[in-house]
Amino acid sequence: MARILLFNKPYGVLCTFTDPEDRPNLSHFVNVPEVYAAGRLDANSEGLLVLTDDGVLQDRISHPRHGKAKGYWVQVEGIPEEADLQKLRAGVTIKGRQTRPARVQQIDPPSLWERDPPVRFRASIPTSWLEVYIQEGMNRQVRRMTAAVGFPTLRLVRFQVGTYTLGTLGSGEWREL
Repeated sequence: MARILLFNKPYGVLCTFTDPEDRPNLSHFVNVPEVYAAGRLDANSEGLLVLTDDGVLQDRISHPRHGKAKGYWVQVEGIPEEADLQKLRAGVTIKGRQTRPARVQQIDPPSLWERDPPVRFRASIPTSWLEVYIQEGMNRQVRRMTAAVGFPTLRLVRFQVGTYTLGTLGSGEWREL
């Protein structure tokens, strides 16, 4: 039977178990042999990472052809209008490629752990939170999408991958299903 671990990846942690520069990585948090990340989060992103020892399951979770929705809470600089959100819902062009339509809505700030280091704010520019669902996973896609419509991402937290959710895991915590 496949092993499945849910891990709440902290800011600044790499999605690998080794790093030649010994930067913070999965081995600093998860001491379970033979599991690998099903998908990635860049070092500047936080939240749900699914780990498994089953290569077929890893592919089903991470490859866009399987259509697994990934949900993100995204803090952006500025306050998007409905027309801006509609552009994200229709899909935007990033790196010469049109993204699939996203499900997007403005939300109240989610209840999250403190980030270290904290997000840098500009006193003269307000921020807002979006809930974004995508079904693909181009490199830094959500960050590039919000920037494409004029709202740079300040904080990105993945809370869902398919049917797996972050739940009550604190930053740096993991649990096995």
